[in-house]
Amino acid sequence: MGFLKKIFSHIGTLLTWTEEAFLCLLLLGMILLACVQIFLRTFYSSGILWADPLLRYMVVWAGLFGAAVATKQARHISIDIISHLLPEQFMPWLRVVLNFFSASVCILITYGAVTFVRDEALYGGRGILDIPSWVLNMVYPLAFSIIAVRFLILAVRDLGHIVLRKSTIGQT
Repeated sequence: MGFLKKIFSHIGTLLTWTEEAFLCLLLLGMILLACVQIFLRTFYSSGILWADPLLRYMVVWAGLFGAAVATKQARHISIDIISHLLPEQFMPWLRVVLNFFSASVCILITYGAVTFVRDEALYGGRGILDIPSWVLNMVYPLAFSIIAVRFLILAVRDLGHIVLRKSTIGQT
């Protein structure tokens, strides 16, 4: 069991490093492209034709993959009034329910995003730099499926904590 845990830990570390490197490169690319665009507009009264649409796509990609990282760290935005009304003893169960609910919503959004990208592939045109528009929109199903998996992992982890706490309480 320890060997399997170590392998999953290494895979998790590799995925975390890949995500963070991707986000850093994306942010660096956005900054450089925006600066070049500003420089060209200021000093040469011109610019790169495809830079602004590409920057818009890059912002969406950065935002959605940033949301996936925030979800993994359980630092996502959450709005719930129930946590202020329930006694503290029910909070672990509330987290489990909210994480399963959030995962369900993300799964539904992923389904809609897959349908959108499929329709873009069938009927859509070319995006910027002659890249098919569906490729540029793949961020939606990718990010929301990652976020759904992350919410499921959080829910199962929290459920495991509840079960372990109950089993250790029962042993004492």
